[in-house]
Amino acid sequence: MENNLYWIWISRLKSLYYEVFELLIKRYKTVDKLWNIKKDELSKCDFLNQTIINELTDMKYRSNLDKYAEYMEKNEIFMINCYNIKYPIKLKFIKNRPIVLFYKGDLSRINEETVAIVGSRNCTEYGRKCASLFTTELSKRGLNIVSGLALGIDTIAHNSTINERGKTYAVIGNGLDTIYPMENEILAQKIIESGGAIISEFIVGTKPEKSNFPRRNRIISGLANGVIVVEASNKSGSLITANYAINQGKEVWVVPGSIFSKNSEGTNALIKDGASVLTDINDIVY
Repeated sequence: MENNLYWIWISRLKSLYYEVFELLIKRYKTVDKLWNIKKDELSKCDFLNQTIINELTDMKYRSNLDKYAEYMEKNEIFMINCYNIKYPIKLKFIKNRPIVLFYKGDLSRINEETVAIVGSRNCTEYGRKCASLFTTELSKRGLNIVSGLALGIDTIAHNSTINERGKTYAVIGNGLDTIYPMENEILAQKIIESGGAIISEFIVGTKPEKSNFPRRNRIISGLANGVIVVEASNKSGSLITANYAINQGKEVWVVPGSIFSKNSEGTNALIKDGASVLTDINDIVY
């Protein structure tokens, strides 16, 4: 339990990224030893900026850790750190991997072949049909589906997987004490009941702030072998997920759309930039 409290502390630090954390662990060996390092000593670390030093020594991030642990235990919220044997293997190969992950449900199949399916919240009937088609076919073939629990394409991907009795994982941009959007509370429970999981790198109590979602998207692509984008406008968060996937060396498949639809401006632009066109399930090869 005491070791868990140290990791809860680490998860509360908003400015600490994995690459910096790794340097700290190389120097101080364990999180409990890091806990006891004073500000003067940390100031000697040339890889730390003042913001991180202040967070590491700020008492507000060290308080009430036992209450977080008690809440998580009571509500069956599990925590794994980046050195834990249960930590998803694919995430170990991405830049700025999550230092700590929280989840509700079952991660026992998370390392199996997985495809991310993302797209517009305000999807068209065409988008809904495409998302349902490809999710259903992939689930029939035994692949996991990961998405972001948003309305629209994400919701269709999760539901279609459940309908085929497959495993689906939802990565969210807030703490696991709440489900956002609230319209998907029942869906979140279905995901867990069907053997999947709700996943977040954010400690309970974290609100669904706008800045959290780009960070969330790197985990969606990181957990997948490849990413399918179904309908995305030019400013869609799905394009962020696609770009993360490209930078992570993952395949990106894009469903082409009408040149007259704003929902297809982003997806068609991805195709122009070299993403693979997806019109048939047999196009998916990796």
